[in-house]
Amino acid sequence: MATPQFLASFRYSDSLTVVGISFCTALVCEAISWLLIYRTNSYKSLKSSIDKAAKKLETMKTDQNPNKLSNKKSKTKKIDRVETSLKESSRDLSLFKFKSGAVVALVLIVVFGFLNSLFEGKVVAKLPFQPIAIVMKMSHRGLQGDDSTDCSMVFLYFLCSISIRTNLQKFLGFSPPRGAAGAGFFPMPDPKTS
Repeated sequence: MATPQFLASFRYSDSLTVVGISFCTALVCEAISWLLIYRTNSYKSLKSSIDKAAKKLETMKTDQNPNKLSNKKSKTKKIDRVETSLKESSRDLSLFKFKSGAVVALVLIVVFGFLNSLFEGKVVAKLPFQPIAIVMKMSHRGLQGDDSTDCSMVFLYFLCSISIRTNLQKFLGFSPPRGAAGAGFFPMPDPKTS
């Protein structure tokens, strides 16, 4: 039996089991991230440097004085220097977080394998809409039958993992610094260099 005995007679037991396991997995992953990343001094210093650089860049960009044309060139150079510093710090932060990503990925793979063995071929939820073709391939993965509103464990776990983990990070204060948005391994190209 896939679900605990007290949930077995409940109509939404499989759905709630997947959501509950997804929530517990998000808690475990954030605890691992806290142990390996968020409590370290190097993370705290990187985060504070990103915050300071982002605030400095924001004030430099909003403090435009059209009367001083001679200072415009030097101000542009200063803004470019701060942007470069911000990009480098964001890249360093991404590399620092990447180290614990392997451990978190291992936990997620183990949990996914466990859930897949429990709910293989079982409908865990019903979608209230007719999904488009690409979504239906994900939501109906591994299920028998032609009812496209049937939802497999894979789709429900995917949706729960994305939403729960992101909101949990925000709630616990582990979301990335605001200046680090868009940084990482594949940042947006700089329009000045192209």
